[in-house]
Amino acid sequence: MLKNQLNKLIKQTTLSINDAQIDKLIHYVTLLDKWNKAYNLTSVRDPNEMLVKHILDSIVVSPYLEGQQFIDVGTGPGLPGIPLAIINPDKQFDLVDSLGKRVRFLKQVQFELNLNNINPVQSRIEMYNHKQFDGVISRAFASLNDMLQWCQHLPNETGLFYALKSQSSEDEIAKLHAPFKLKTCINLNVPQLNAERKLLIIQASTY
Repeated sequence: MLKNQLNKLIKQTTLSINDAQIDKLIHYVTLLDKWNKAYNLTSVRDPNEMLVKHILDSIVVSPYLEGQQFIDVGTGPGLPGIPLAIINPDKQFDLVDSLGKRVRFLKQVQFELNLNNINPVQSRIEMYNHKQFDGVISRAFASLNDMLQWCQHLPNETGLFYALKSQSSEDEIAKLHAPFKLKTCINLNVPQLNAERKLLIIQASTY
């Protein structure tokens, strides 16, 4: 049963997630599995794998988020934005993607899960300039320098970039240039995931 499996995975982390949030995370996985058959939203086909590669891989970032207003750039099917929104009902997440089919899925998730703290938007990220954010989050979106270049208009004066990386990031970090600097690099522990995961937190040094 997916719920039992997710509970076991979360117990291997320091996260505190209530039962209602667990149910919403499972509901999201079932929707992702259902829509994936027609919309091809993710290459992960097994819902049990989704628990590790999508849900856990997203929510382990939660303790490091600073602020209330976040934007998930290139969110795809809502990763990591939807899992983070589910377990952080006090924070707001704009979920931005350029493909209409993905945004339609996000709006269906918003409706079915009654998520009042997400805002699905279809847009190219460099054209999205409606407001500024405490945090700009990306997961498997682009190279670090491309992400910073395309999204440099999005953080507010104290806002941070949160880049989730699935491979060694030393080369990308070495190519960082002003005004950006690495604030911290965190090795993430994702239970049952046999791959390296890092969170790069970056700030603009001119602020």
